[in-house]
Amino acid sequence: MDIVLAGLDFPILLLALAITLFAGFVKGAVGFAMPMIMISAFSSFLPPEVALSGLILPTLVTNFGQAFRDGFAAFMQSVVKYWRFLLTTIIFIAISAQFVRDIPQAVFLALLGAPITAYALLQMMGRSLTIRLEHQTRAEWALGVVAGLYGGVSGVWGPPLIVYLMSVGVEKREMLRVQGVVFMIGSVILLSAHLNSGVMTPANTAFSAVLVVPAVLGMVIGMRLGNQLDQARFRWWTQALLVLAGLNLMRRAFGL
Repeated sequence: MDIVLAGLDFPILLLALAITLFAGFVKGAVGFAMPMIMISAFSSFLPPEVALSGLILPTLVTNFGQAFRDGFAAFMQSVVKYWRFLLTTIIFIAISAQFVRDIPQAVFLALLGAPITAYALLQMMGRSLTIRLEHQTRAEWALGVVAGLYGGVSGVWGPPLIVYLMSVGVEKREMLRVQGVVFMIGSVILLSAHLNSGVMTPANTAFSAVLVVPAVLGMVIGMRLGNQLDQARFRWWTQALLVLAGLNLMRRAFGL
């Protein structure tokens, strides 16, 4: 029992389960934000390494379901189309995860949170910030690097991908699938990296495994809501969540 609880009191475990259920619901509705919700909430009452380990297995399992929601052929199509982003994200998750105990997260979180918040707010105000066609390749490489660097340290690499997909006008269903593909492959690398870094101890791994059930349940419920959102409402909710995610990253950076 102590291994499952990772040294935590039972009420704390129940709180973690409830947060994971809600995070899974949000992911099911709009396709992302689960690790952001989990790491931000967990960090307020769990040790940093326990908080990070808790999101790893639920993220991996739910991303697997999201990536293959349209079948294997569609999965491979997305892999081929967005291979640049995938490759750089994978490489830099593996690199930055090894420094999770050494890199000052406050600086990283502030540098990520500020531009994401500004971008999403401008989008909600009706400003077009689309990436010009001739610059898409460079943007994909650059944002993949950013996603990987932050992903290995904080377990969150979704915002740079969402910014890129929204900038180039990807439609809702493809956007959900591509998120799942990138997130799933990144989740495998994140798990492997932190098995090596020492974060995924037996106790932390058991704690993470317990959270898989509420994550999947929440995602199934959220998907039913998400299927009812049209493209415009889907983009609005995605932008709103990006604003909240960016503000939360800045909050964590300044220790508020």
